Amino acid sequence: PPLAQRRLFILPINLRGVWGAGPPLFAALWGLPAGNVQPAYTVRTHKIESRPDPENRFAFRLCPSTPERMRTLFLGDVMGRAGRAAITDRLPRLRAEWKLDFVVVNGENASNGAGLSADHAKLLLAAGADCLTLGDHAFDQKDMMGFIDSEPRILRPLNFAKQAPGRGHRLFTDARGRKVLVLQVLGQVFMKRAFDDPFSAADAVLRAHPLGGQAQMILLDMHCEATSEKMGMGHFCDGRASLVVGTHTHVPTGDAQILPGGTGYLTDAGMCGDYNSVIGMDKEEPMRRFVTGMGKTRFQPALGEATLSGVLVETDDRTGKAQSIRMIRQGGRLEPAGP
Repeated sequence: PPLAQRRLFILPINLRGVWGAGPPLFAALWGLPAGNVQPAYTVRTHKIESRPDPENRFAFRLCPSTPERMRTLFLGDVMGRAGRAAITDRLPRLRAEWKLDFVVVNGENASNGAGLSADHAKLLLAAGADCLTLGDHAFDQKDMMGFIDSEPRILRPLNFAKQAPGRGHRLFTDARGRKVLVLQVLGQVFMKRAFDDPFSAADAVLRAHPLGGQAQMILLDMHCEATSEKMGMGHFCDGRASLVVGTHTHVPTGDAQILPGGTGYLTDAGMCGDYNSVIGMDKEEPMRRFVTGMGKTRFQPALGEATLSGVLVETDDRTGKAQSIRMIRQGGRLEPAGP
């Protein structure tokens, strides 16, 4: 019959993974030509497959469907003009080529190496970032104090000063309707100022957003100096977050892994900046201070070609747990790495 006259009836199904026909599976297709092989219809985590049998009836089987996965890219601290240029030049292409579902970028050093201005935040978001995280330099650019409340895609650390503007976590929705929770905390070890306990701050948010329930993907940005504190946060969140990734030190570590509970982990994502530098700053002034103990001018971001540095994680939509994790290095001086 013409397509407009065909009808599909899906009735309660006996959940037996065997071939059969008629009443045992309680499913019927009406008005379809004999010999047609019908498409598979997904029902939650299973799909109905149909095929004709020798007696010209339709047989059905219920079998598990292929788990859906989400591809999330996290990019480390954007450092000055070189880092911004790398994001705007490369991220749109990578987003399309790698079929990325969600992109988080740490932007706290994007404006002259200290903080993030409103204009530069708009630039990074327009280039393809779904969320921008900050850090201990969150409000070095004073216009961010007013801008952050009007731009919900920017997050400051959760355990920053209680009266600080903005938020430390948010539940986002990707293009396919899946929920992505992003949160950021500041560490305490070796940091210049005392911040509230990052573990209790993260715990409260994670308890309110169970992985695989309210959120199909949970990403925590741990912004701090000590590798031990970052590792501690990874183990603390294991099984409760999809990815725990460190930022702040501007040097990528080589320990990308999936922890026993299913959480992807990387101690530090590195920076999106010029690696022919001292952690992103032009070498001359840092070297003068190291050698002579005396400073002459302010630090200035290095302006050579930047490397995009970060991590790509694939997660299972049903559980939210990491299925694969890859370090990312694109362009500039570092050895390339990608999916």
